Amino acid sequence: MPEVVGAEADEGAKPSPALVASLFTIATAQLMLVLDDSVVNVALPSIQRELHVSPVHLSWVVNAYILAFGALLMLGGRIGDLWGRRRTVQVGLIVFVVASLAGGLGQTAGMLIGARGLQGLGAALIAPNVLALITTTFAERKLRDTALSLYGAMSGLGIVIGLLVGGVLTGTLGWRWVFFVNVPIGLLVLLGTRTLIAPQPHRGQLGTIGAVLGTAGTFALVFAITRFGEDGFTDSVALIAVVVAIVVLAGFVRTQARSRNPLIPLSLFRDRNRTGAYLTMLLLAVGPMGSLYVLTLYLQRVRDYSPIMTGLAWLPFAVGIILGAGLAPKLLLAVAPRLVAGVGALLSALAALWFSTITTTSGYWTHLAPPMLVSALGFGLGVMALTQAAVYHVDSDKAGIASALLNSAQQIGVALGIAVLAGVAATITSHSSEAEPAALTDGYSGALLVAFAMLLTAAVVAVLFLRGNTQEPKPTGRSADALH
Repeated sequence: MPEVVGAEADEGAKPSPALVASLFTIATAQLMLVLDDSVVNVALPSIQRELHVSPVHLSWVVNAYILAFGALLMLGGRIGDLWGRRRTVQVGLIVFVVASLAGGLGQTAGMLIGARGLQGLGAALIAPNVLALITTTFAERKLRDTALSLYGAMSGLGIVIGLLVGGVLTGTLGWRWVFFVNVPIGLLVLLGTRTLIAPQPHRGQLGTIGAVLGTAGTFALVFAITRFGEDGFTDSVALIAVVVAIVVLAGFVRTQARSRNPLIPLSLFRDRNRTGAYLTMLLLAVGPMGSLYVLTLYLQRVRDYSPIMTGLAWLPFAVGIILGAGLAPKLLLAVAPRLVAGVGALLSALAALWFSTITTTSGYWTHLAPPMLVSALGFGLGVMALTQAAVYHVDSDKAGIASALLNSAQQIGVALGIAVLAGVAATITSHSSEAEPAALTDGYSGALLVAFAMLLTAAVVAVLFLRGNTQEPKPTGRSADALH
């Protein structure tokens, strides 16, 4: 029988091997999922040449993953609550590994896009349940905060590492290895799930009507956001998708209010603190991730950086994420969560304002590296505070769906940030009378000012909605002296 890792630990006690394995499993699982958001981007030109993918279909190599991941997160969280979180994570990992293998072996655009959608399904089963398992695997506050810090750090690090790894693998072994690399990583994480402590599955039914409406509404919303980013804010298909999303999600809310087995218990939103965490996460994810997208284009299209150099250029962002995620737990023991999240969002906002001053000749060490560090520091602080607000004080039978909602807010925020900032940049550039490098820079600068406004709004929402104390969360899930 594996060693129990959720038991209360003595202050300063040396971490057990099982505890270390659990921390490694959680961090690696989240890193793998977030990395997959960006690792394929660098390989797109190679994929297009080898598989003869048309430009209209090429973006779906990325979007198929985002759509499936974002649309199925709520369903994945609820499945974990009802059928067992550790088991659901394990099934998700198997799906993800098989899909990654299929993607690497893909011979046509259709096969590759299908594999990416299947990866998104696996990710939707893994992400919310790994986060929910933190509260049952780590019963002691300090250990739980450490695990949450790692989880939050991976949310930002994965994007940067994805750009770097994607460039290296594509330039050396070929684009197929951006998929093959997930196979050994996924199998390693699958082995590590044995150390995670899972509560008993809770009784209840999934609620078929709610599951269908919730998934369809979220799919329509993410699809609309994705289309806006590709084709602009007047795209008729995207506008129709927005209308469909509003109608379907309104019906979904109505069924949840009446259902005995809701996919999303509406009682979760009665906690102003949790609702504020979701809203703040949506806006916070818009800024740093949208800025990363815009500035990656700036580095390659204006400054002529290679894919590998672009990944290396974002290393200050990785440092900032680590600093923010490591500092947040100490701050949250002494400072109100709303202040930590608010300051984090404000730091990211100021970094976006700094970014917006870029020109065609901006120096890396004066206009890019410092705000990269500041933006990531703020993002790390914010994510940690918001994660605590969303998953602490939640009944154990709702922890999976509460985690899924936080993941959904972040995933939709990323898609929204890329769509809005890309649309703003394209609009400004198209109306500019400058030569191409200067016109592109004008567009990117304007988009970054929009990111500043969104992040400033996130700071205000955090201060107004989040709880002003640092109470110890009540225990959730099963006692740590039993394994399942």
